[in-house]
Amino acid sequence: MAGHIQDRWYKTVSGPDGKPVRQKTERHGTGMRYRARYVGPDGTEKSRSFPDPQKRQAEEWLAQTEADMLRGQYVDPKAARVTFQQYAERWIAGQTTDPTTRIAVETRLRLHAFPNIGSRPLGAFRPVHIREFVRALEKAPIAGTYARTIYANVRAVLSAAVDDGYLARNPCSAGSVRPPAVCAGRVAPWLPVQVRAVRAALPERYRAMADVGSGCGLRQGEIIGLTEDAVRFDSDTLRVVTQVKLIRGVAVFAPPKGNKERDVPLPLLFTNSARGIVWRSNFNIQEWKPALAAAGLIPTPEAGHPHASAREHGMHALRHFYASVLLDAGESVKTVSEYLGHSDPALTLRMYAHLMPESDERARRAVDSVFRTP
Repeated sequence: MAGHIQDRWYKTVSGPDGKPVRQKTERHGTGMRYRARYVGPDGTEKSRSFPDPQKRQAEEWLAQTEADMLRGQYVDPKAARVTFQQYAERWIAGQTTDPTTRIAVETRLRLHAFPNIGSRPLGAFRPVHIREFVRALEKAPIAGTYARTIYANVRAVLSAAVDDGYLARNPCSAGSVRPPAVCAGRVAPWLPVQVRAVRAALPERYRAMADVGSGCGLRQGEIIGLTEDAVRFDSDTLRVVTQVKLIRGVAVFAPPKGNKERDVPLPLLFTNSARGIVWRSNFNIQEWKPALAAAGLIPTPEAGHPHASAREHGMHALRHFYASVLLDAGESVKTVSEYLGHSDPALTLRMYAHLMPESDERARRAVDSVFRTP
C-alpha cells in the first residue's frame, strides 16, 4: 500500500539557490493539519484527516490500515459508516426464507434492536455495545427465549456485515459477550379433568379441536390448518403437513414450523360459524377464554370487561398435556419429539424432562427381576 502523510499547513518549494524549502500554505493554522492518504483495494484513494498535534496518530492509523489489508480485515471507511439499521434492512430484503420468517425477523429487529443499536455505524461496533444491548434485552418485559432469538437475529446481521466487508469482526464473537440468560420455567401440564372441562365449555363445533390438541399434540396453527385428507383411516394416523399463518393480516397455508411434516397416531377440518377460516385472535377471545373461565382455570370477568391474560393456559396447554401423557406412559423422548414436530429430541428433553417418571423404581424392578430369575 503506497500511503503517505500530507502536511497541509506547509508545502515544499524550490528556494533561490534551487534547494527545497518549506513554505506556509494558505491553510496554515486552520483546519486539520495532517491527511493520511492511501490507495484502497478498489484502486481509489482514501484518506483521513488529523489535527496539528497528531502526526504520530496519523502514522499509526496508516500502519494499522496497511496491516488490516495484509490480514484481509480491511473495511472501507465509507462502508463502516453504514448504520446497523441501514444494513439490516437490506439484509432482511435479501433473505430467501419463507415470508413469515422474514416478517418475524423484521418485527423483532424493528421493535427491539433498531431503537437500541440501529443508529450505530457498523464500523463503530465494539463488544461493549453488544453487552449493553444484551443487558437491555434482559431488563425488557419479554421472555428469555424471545430475547435470545432477538440476539441471534442481531448476531446474524453482524455476521453478514463481516462477510460483506462492512465490519472487520463480529463483536458478538468476543469472549466477554454472552447471549441473554434464560430462566427455564417448568411446564405444568393440565390434568385430564381440566382438559375435559375446557372441551365441554367450548362450542360444539370446536370441541374436536381440543381432542386434536390433547390427543395428537398439534400446535394451534396446525389444528386450524387441518384438511380432510390429513386423516389416514387406513393407518389410524394424522398427517401434519400444513398450518394456517397470518402474513401481514392475510391468512395463508404454510408448512408446519421448521418444515417438520410428520405422522401422529389418530384424528378434521375446522371452520367458523360462517364456514370461513378460524381466526386465532377471534377464537382465543370469543371461544377459548370463556371455556377456560367455565373450567375454572381463569377468573370470570365482570360484565363489560375482557378476560385476563392467560398465556400459560393457551391452546398450547393441550400440546403439553399430550406430551406429559405419552412420557408418563413410558414413551421414548425420541418418539414424543417426532410426534410433536420438534427440531431434535434434545429440545423435547429440555422442556419435559421433569415430567418423565422417576427411574429409581424402574431400575429397582429391573434388577430385582434379574436376581429373582432361577
